[in-house]
Amino acid sequence: MKKINEEMTELIDKAVAGDKESLELLIKNIQDMVFNLSLRMLGTFSDAEDAAQDILFKVVTHLSSFRKESSFSTWVFRIASNHLTNYKKHMFAQFPLSFEFYGDDIENADTQDIPDLTQNVENSILAEELKMSCTNVMLQCLDPESRCIFILGTMFKLDSRIAGDILGISPENYRKRFSRIRRKMADFLSQYCGEYGLGKCKCRDRVNYAIQNHRINPSQLDFTAAAVISVEQMIEVKNAMEEIDDLSQQFSFCKCYESTDKVKQYFEDFLNSTVTNTVMEAHRRKL
Repeated sequence: MKKINEEMTELIDKAVAGDKESLELLIKNIQDMVFNLSLRMLGTFSDAEDAAQDILFKVVTHLSSFRKESSFSTWVFRIASNHLTNYKKHMFAQFPLSFEFYGDDIENADTQDIPDLTQNVENSILAEELKMSCTNVMLQCLDPESRCIFILGTMFKLDSRIAGDILGISPENYRKRFSRIRRKMADFLSQYCGEYGLGKCKCRDRVNYAIQNHRINPSQLDFTAAAVISVEQMIEVKNAMEEIDDLSQQFSFCKCYESTDKVKQYFEDFLNSTVTNTVMEAHRRKL
């Protein structure tokens, strides 16, 4: 871990000093982390792409303000969390969800007598897409800060000290809130979800209903098409983990994904633009 920290510090110093290759490598090291946090916080790939670009731009333009008082990933998480908890342009900010609405939809939706809308895509593929989409969208039933607490603890497995530092709350407060939120999520899954709990909802039986209500699109399967990666590939977390209970393990189905081509292309274009030269020159002047 010490070697990794030293290498990261050297990379940051070179990037701030104006080395474009170091800046590019630095962004590549964090872009998947930023994209996955954005995806879980906002619910859709398109919104996550836009927000991830905004966050990475903030990281680049504020890089010289990083004082190395925390790890670089903690600093990036803080920027990303602040941006995402206040982000108002995503779909679910305009059309908020609640557990009550979600539960009522599961219990009372008429899923019968719907024509085949699968466009010759296998039902198993569409059911998996729906499962990934549903578990992601379910997070939108939480308020933004609770959502962030839950994601940092379950997907990124950050311990309470680091997560509390990111969110500006005490480790004790973080642990209490995280426990309550996990229980709320677990209770909902247990009551309604037939994939991970004892509920009646089975993805394979709701595929056509989901297509009819524009929840999945057979011609654009974002989750199915995305490249899955491990948490270890996304961020170094071994020294940031604490003991997690069986309840946390229920949420291990939340997969991690590689940044989309749109996010990668945005930063390739950005790094080759005159804006980058201006930003790098501003960093050098602050040294």
